[in-house]
Amino acid sequence: MAKQEWIDITFPMPVDRPMPYFPADPKPPRIERIVDVDKGDRVTMSQISINSHNGTHIDSPLHFIAHASSIDQMPIDTGVGPARVIEIKDRETIKVAELEPHKIKAGQRILFKTRNSAEAYKSDKFVEDYVYFTTEAAHYLAGIKPRLVGLDYITIGKFGDQSNIAETHETLLKAGVYILEMIDLSGVKPGDYELLCLTLRMERGDAGPCRAILRPLK
Repeated sequence: MAKQEWIDITFPMPVDRPMPYFPADPKPPRIERIVDVDKGDRVTMSQISINSHNGTHIDSPLHFIAHASSIDQMPIDTGVGPARVIEIKDRETIKVAELEPHKIKAGQRILFKTRNSAEAYKSDKFVEDYVYFTTEAAHYLAGIKPRLVGLDYITIGKFGDQSNIAETHETLLKAGVYILEMIDLSGVKPGDYELLCLTLRMERGDAGPCRAILRPLK
Protein backbone atom coordinates (compact mmCIF):
# COMPACT_ATOMS: atom_id res chain seq x y z
CA MET A 1 0.00 0.00 0.00
CA ALA A 2 1.33 3.42 -0.94
CA LYS A 3 2.23 5.73 1.90
CA GLN A 4 -0.21 8.50 2.72
CA GLU A 5 0.71 11.92 1.41
CA TRP A 6 2.14 14.55 3.69
CA ILE A 7 -0.08 17.53 4.52
CA ASP A 8 1.64 20.88 4.89
CA ILE A 9 0.18 22.71 7.91
CA THR A 10 2.70 25.56 7.79
CA PHE A 11 1.31 29.04 7.32
CA PRO A 12 2.76 30.13 3.96
CA MET A 13 5.34 32.90 4.06
CA PRO A 14 4.23 35.14 1.20
CA VAL A 15 6.53 37.19 -0.98
CA ASP A 16 5.31 40.71 -1.85
CA ARG A 17 2.06 40.17 0.05
CA PRO A 18 1.11 41.12 3.63
CA MET A 19 0.93 38.38 6.24
CA PRO A 20 -1.02 38.60 9.50
CA TYR A 21 1.01 39.45 12.58
CA PHE A 22 0.29 40.38 16.19
CA PRO A 23 -0.46 44.12 16.36
CA ALA A 24 1.87 44.61 19.35
CA ASP A 25 4.89 43.51 17.33
CA PRO A 26 7.27 46.47 16.92
CA LYS A 27 7.73 45.86 13.20
CA PRO A 28 5.59 44.12 10.58
CA PRO A 29 7.09 41.11 8.81
CA ARG A 30 8.55 41.78 5.40
CA ILE A 31 9.66 39.32 2.75
CA GLU A 32 10.73 40.81 -0.56
CA ARG A 33 12.60 39.88 -3.69
CA ILE A 34 15.82 41.84 -3.83
CA VAL A 35 16.91 40.38 -7.18
CA ASP A 36 14.86 38.23 -9.53
CA VAL A 37 15.76 36.19 -12.62
CA ASP A 38 12.21 36.75 -13.89
CA LYS A 39 13.06 40.44 -14.08
CA GLY A 40 16.40 39.97 -15.81
CA ASP A 41 18.71 39.56 -12.83
CA ARG A 42 21.40 36.84 -12.82
CA VAL A 43 20.00 35.19 -9.66
CA THR A 44 16.91 35.27 -7.49
CA MET A 45 17.26 36.16 -3.79
CA SER A 46 14.84 37.31 -1.12
CA GLN A 47 15.30 39.45 1.97
CA ILE A 48 13.45 38.19 5.04
CA SER A 49 12.72 40.44 8.00
CA ILE A 50 10.45 38.73 10.52
CA ASN A 51 9.80 38.49 14.22
CA SER A 52 10.65 35.03 15.61
CA HIS A 53 6.90 34.66 16.29
CA ASN A 54 5.70 35.48 12.77
CA GLY A 55 4.30 32.60 10.77
CA THR A 56 4.39 29.03 12.06
CA HIS A 57 6.68 28.77 15.08
CA ILE A 58 7.32 27.03 18.39
CA ASP A 59 7.61 29.03 21.62
CA SER A 60 10.42 28.13 23.99
CA PRO A 61 10.22 28.68 27.78
CA LEU A 62 12.51 31.71 27.34
CA HIS A 63 9.65 33.50 25.58
CA PHE A 64 8.02 34.25 28.95
CA ILE A 65 10.34 32.92 31.65
CA ALA A 66 13.61 34.62 32.60
CA HIS A 67 16.77 32.52 32.25
CA ALA A 68 14.72 29.58 30.97
CA SER A 69 15.73 27.20 28.17
CA SER A 70 15.80 28.47 24.60
CA ILE A 71 14.65 26.99 21.31
CA ASP A 72 18.10 25.59 20.44
CA GLN A 73 17.87 23.55 23.66
CA MET A 74 14.48 22.05 22.79
CA PRO A 75 14.63 18.27 22.34
CA ILE A 76 14.53 17.56 18.61
CA ASP A 77 11.75 15.00 18.99
CA THR A 78 9.41 17.61 20.51
CA GLY A 79 7.94 18.15 17.06
CA VAL A 80 8.74 14.75 15.54
CA GLY A 81 6.54 11.71 16.10
CA PRO A 82 2.90 10.71 16.60
CA ALA A 83 0.42 13.57 17.06
CA ARG A 84 -3.31 13.91 17.63
CA VAL A 85 -5.48 16.48 15.90
CA ILE A 86 -8.44 17.37 18.11
CA GLU A 87 -11.27 19.46 16.72
CA ILE A 88 -12.70 22.13 19.03
CA LYS A 89 -16.35 22.94 18.38
CA ASP A 90 -16.58 25.94 20.72
CA ARG A 91 -16.42 29.07 18.59
CA GLU A 92 -14.99 31.28 21.33
CA THR A 93 -12.49 29.46 23.53
CA ILE A 94 -10.84 26.15 24.32
CA LYS A 95 -12.36 25.06 27.62
CA VAL A 96 -11.64 22.23 30.02
CA ALA A 97 -15.09 20.72 29.50
CA GLU A 98 -14.36 20.11 25.84
CA LEU A 99 -10.87 18.76 26.53
CA GLU A 100 -11.77 16.19 29.19
CA PRO A 101 -13.56 13.66 26.91
CA HIS A 102 -10.44 13.36 24.74
CA LYS A 103 -8.41 11.87 27.60
CA ILE A 104 -5.18 13.59 26.64
CA LYS A 105 -2.10 11.87 28.07
CA ALA A 106 1.34 12.96 29.19
CA GLY A 107 3.94 13.14 26.44
CA GLN A 108 1.46 13.42 23.58
CA ARG A 109 1.64 15.99 20.81
CA ILE A 110 -1.76 17.63 20.54
CA LEU A 111 -2.84 19.96 17.74
CA PHE A 112 -6.10 21.84 18.19
CA LYS A 113 -8.20 22.52 15.12
CA THR A 114 -10.71 25.34 15.59
CA ARG A 115 -12.74 27.57 13.33
CA ASN A 116 -9.58 29.69 13.05
CA SER A 117 -8.23 27.50 10.26
CA ALA A 118 -11.28 27.99 8.07
CA GLU A 119 -12.04 31.60 8.95
CA ALA A 120 -9.15 33.60 10.38
CA TYR A 121 -6.66 32.77 7.65
CA LYS A 122 -8.91 34.20 4.96
CA SER A 123 -7.59 37.64 5.86
CA ASP A 124 -4.06 38.95 5.34
CA LYS A 125 -4.62 41.16 8.38
CA PHE A 126 -4.74 40.20 12.04
CA VAL A 127 -8.16 38.92 13.11
CA GLU A 128 -9.04 39.84 16.69
CA ASP A 129 -11.93 37.39 17.02
CA TYR A 130 -10.12 34.04 17.12
CA VAL A 131 -10.48 30.95 19.30
CA TYR A 132 -7.98 30.96 22.18
CA PHE A 133 -7.16 29.02 25.37
CA THR A 134 -8.86 29.85 28.63
CA THR A 135 -6.46 29.99 31.57
CA GLU A 136 -8.30 27.02 33.07
CA ALA A 137 -7.57 24.98 29.93
CA ALA A 138 -3.90 25.91 30.10
CA HIS A 139 -3.71 24.77 33.75
CA TYR A 140 -5.56 21.57 32.89
CA LEU A 141 -3.09 20.73 30.10
CA ALA A 142 -0.11 21.71 32.23
CA GLY A 143 -1.28 19.20 34.82
CA ILE A 144 -1.27 16.47 32.18
CA LYS A 145 2.03 17.56 30.59
CA PRO A 146 1.66 16.77 26.90
CA ARG A 147 4.93 17.24 25.04
CA LEU A 148 3.56 19.80 22.60
CA VAL A 149 0.31 21.68 22.04
CA GLY A 150 -0.52 23.49 18.83
CA LEU A 151 -3.14 26.05 17.88
CA ASP A 152 -4.27 27.32 14.50
CA TYR A 153 -3.62 31.01 15.04
CA ILE A 154 -0.91 33.48 15.99
CA THR A 155 -1.14 33.06 19.77
CA ILE A 156 -2.86 30.80 22.27
CA GLY A 157 -3.94 33.77 24.39
CA LYS A 158 -6.78 36.27 24.06
CA PHE A 159 -6.09 39.43 22.11
CA GLY A 160 -6.29 42.49 24.35
CA ASP A 161 -6.03 40.45 27.55
CA GLN A 162 -2.39 40.52 28.63
CA SER A 163 -3.21 38.56 31.78
CA ASN A 164 -4.63 35.68 29.75
CA ILE A 165 -1.79 35.76 27.23
CA ALA A 166 0.83 35.69 29.98
CA GLU A 167 -0.85 33.06 32.15
CA THR A 168 -1.61 30.62 29.34
CA HIS A 169 1.95 30.78 28.04
CA GLU A 170 3.69 30.76 31.42
CA THR A 171 1.57 27.91 32.73
CA LEU A 172 2.33 25.62 29.82
CA LEU A 173 5.97 26.59 29.36
CA LYS A 174 6.77 26.21 33.07
CA ALA A 175 5.30 22.71 32.87
CA GLY A 176 7.66 21.86 30.02
CA VAL A 177 4.94 21.97 27.36
CA TYR A 178 6.15 23.55 24.12
CA ILE A 179 3.68 25.68 22.15
CA LEU A 180 3.27 25.45 18.36
CA GLU A 181 1.39 28.44 16.96
CA MET A 182 -0.02 29.54 13.61
CA ILE A 183 -0.54 26.15 12.03
CA ASP A 184 -3.15 25.73 9.31
CA LEU A 185 -5.38 22.70 9.90
CA SER A 186 -8.05 23.59 7.35
CA GLY A 187 -7.22 20.52 5.26
CA VAL A 188 -6.78 18.15 8.20
CA LYS A 189 -9.39 15.86 9.74
CA PRO A 190 -9.34 15.00 13.46
CA GLY A 191 -7.33 11.88 14.16
CA ASP A 192 -3.87 10.40 14.54
CA TYR A 193 -0.93 11.59 12.48
CA GLU A 194 2.80 11.55 12.15
CA LEU A 195 4.16 15.04 12.77
CA LEU A 196 7.40 16.42 11.40
CA CYS A 197 8.16 19.91 12.69
CA LEU A 198 11.69 21.26 13.05
CA THR A 199 12.58 24.82 14.01
CA LEU A 200 15.46 27.01 12.97
CA ARG A 201 18.35 26.43 15.37
CA MET A 202 18.46 29.92 16.86
CA GLU A 203 20.92 30.33 19.71
CA ARG A 204 19.08 31.59 22.81
CA GLY A 205 15.96 31.71 20.69
CA ASP A 206 12.68 32.67 22.35
CA ALA A 207 10.92 30.93 19.47
CA GLY A 208 11.79 29.09 16.30
CA PRO A 209 10.13 29.54 12.91
CA CYS A 210 9.42 26.11 11.47
CA ARG A 211 7.98 23.96 8.71
CA ALA A 212 5.28 21.60 9.97
CA ILE A 213 3.82 18.65 8.07
CA LEU A 214 1.45 15.81 8.95
CA ARG A 215 0.86 12.34 7.54
CA PRO A 216 -2.10 10.16 8.60
CA LEU A 217 -1.30 7.13 10.74
CA LYS A 218 -3.14 3.92 10.06
